[in-house]
Amino acid sequence: MSVRNGREFLSIPGPTTVPDEVLSAMHRPAVDIYNGSDLEQVTDGLLRDLQRVIRTRGRTYIYPANGHGAWEAAATNLFSRGDKVLVLESGRFAVGWGEMAAMIGVEVEVLNGKPRGAVDPAMVEDRLREDAIHEIKAVLVVQIDTASGVVNDIPAIRAAIDAAGHPAMLMVDTIASLGIMPYEMDAWRVDVTVAAAQKGLMTPPGLSFIAANERALEAHHTAGLRTSYWDWTQREGPLHYQKYCGTPPEHLLFGLRKALDMLFAEGLENVFERHRLIAEAVRRAVDVWSEGGALSFNITEPAERSDSVTLVLTEGFDPATLLTYCREKCGVVLGIGIGEFTDRAFRIAHMGHINAPMILGTLSTVEVGLGALGISHGRGGVQAAIDWLSESVRP
Repeated sequence: MSVRNGREFLSIPGPTTVPDEVLSAMHRPAVDIYNGSDLEQVTDGLLRDLQRVIRTRGRTYIYPANGHGAWEAAATNLFSRGDKVLVLESGRFAVGWGEMAAMIGVEVEVLNGKPRGAVDPAMVEDRLREDAIHEIKAVLVVQIDTASGVVNDIPAIRAAIDAAGHPAMLMVDTIASLGIMPYEMDAWRVDVTVAAAQKGLMTPPGLSFIAANERALEAHHTAGLRTSYWDWTQREGPLHYQKYCGTPPEHLLFGLRKALDMLFAEGLENVFERHRLIAEAVRRAVDVWSEGGALSFNITEPAERSDSVTLVLTEGFDPATLLTYCREKCGVVLGIGIGEFTDRAFRIAHMGHINAPMILGTLSTVEVGLGALGISHGRGGVQAAIDWLSESVRP
């Protein structure tokens, strides 16, 4: 017997739930893709509004690709074979970005982070001070890593680069943070920003984005790894199809247009606050559950836990049993642990198109599963989440 029939709750850290309004915006016939078409106006508007979300006056680019495509686009547009970059490890995804760069000829050094925590800016400063001849061309980091659940302090990392007197560019992956928490590309003096559509931007997978400032655009002109598909210069050409190196992904663009309109209608500051409140509700529940000894936070410092996803470590039981119960018996899909957390953790996503009933339903299902499976846990985690929201969301 199960109680799963009804609308499934998708609680994985991407792709996230796509709003009905976005799906409806995509449900339309194909349109003319050439110059002078309505689609050209859609593209122009999206490029401007991506600047608005990323908080930059730099150039923006749209790729028919997932976030890994934007990783490669950033590397090919900025580097030549043999150039060296410093990757700041804080989970899986900055390292993955570095691995992709290494495959195309970039020399990659990984600065290993502290266990179960964010990048330490002091370690970044020390390493860059050691690079007296400035071999390192760029520093690569993620704002939020969805494998570990950590959030990194980008302004502090920028300050560390400056304190070292080093000219390295700062390149930031915001795939799991854009549209979820504050990000200020220009104010924080980030040179290149990478983003994607399927998380905070509430659009189906298949679109990724880059924003590049003047410093990055200058470096682009001497890059030796440029290829036709990813190339920024080609995408700045006068013809509309050049913006996509061919046929535009028009229905995804229609969906993104609606998603951005929804974010702007809510107000970005309100979006950030909604995510903060819902993320803290999750953390209140996990904190109570951890009293039983079988569950714990991966990220030890509360201030370093992200507002996108919470990684919960498990002890004494296979997390697959809980995930299977929640999915098959109750219709809630939780995230698996990946990388070093495979078979020893699960993830609760709280980003994108999410509200209080959705997160409380997810947390309640987890608590039902813990009880049904006899997994030791502190009682009242959901009540702690409810109490937090009751205190924080006033009339």
